[in-house]
Amino acid sequence: MTAAPDRPRFDMAKPAGRLRAWLDYLWNDHAYLRLGFSNAHWISEELVRANQPWPHQLAGWKAKGIRTVINLRGGQDGSFYALEQEACARLGLRLETFRVGSREVPTRETVLGAKRLFARIEYPALMHCKSGADRAGMMSVLYMHFRQGKSIREAMDQLGLKYLHVRHGKTGVLDYTFERYLAEAEPAGQTFLQWVKSPAYDPAGLKAQFRAGALGTLVTERLLRRE
Repeated sequence: MTAAPDRPRFDMAKPAGRLRAWLDYLWNDHAYLRLGFSNAHWISEELVRANQPWPHQLAGWKAKGIRTVINLRGGQDGSFYALEQEACARLGLRLETFRVGSREVPTRETVLGAKRLFARIEYPALMHCKSGADRAGMMSVLYMHFRQGKSIREAMDQLGLKYLHVRHGKTGVLDYTFERYLAEAEPAGQTFLQWVKSPAYDPAGLKAQFRAGALGTLVTERLLRRE
């Protein structure tokens, strides 16, 4: 159940609320695993992708010139969000929340919204999900295509093992989406945006046709427990 807006799950104004937020962040959000590992990669001079940053890491990114933080997880009732929101406000960073899924074909609205997001935010920016592998990867493909002018084929290297993305499990539906464009729409002369805007782009149908590998699913769902 989502907490009511006037009664946040973690009241950061009270010591007990702050303690609950930190304990939840450390254990339930697995923040202890990210203390010494940020999975951070500058993919252009203006954008770095990473996993969920700690508040002190946000201060470090601010010192490196970051002006905007893009949260791909949503989770406004989560401990990670409470801590991130507070840190961004204290540091003077703009926090943008753009929620996407790691096991879903991006909706038409998501793709168009991402294009608008990358056009309007203030750079340099940091973009993150929880692990920095799947959702950050999919959005990095869109960033490289819409903002940097790379072809989808070139931009797809953002969904790679280098970033800890596992394409053979359920998160491989992200790769499958772009691969279907390359196999069907690009040869017909359609741009990626034209394909997404056309009736042929059917997120539900694409997901239904995707088949995740058993071993990859074991890795992403049981071992890595990706969000």
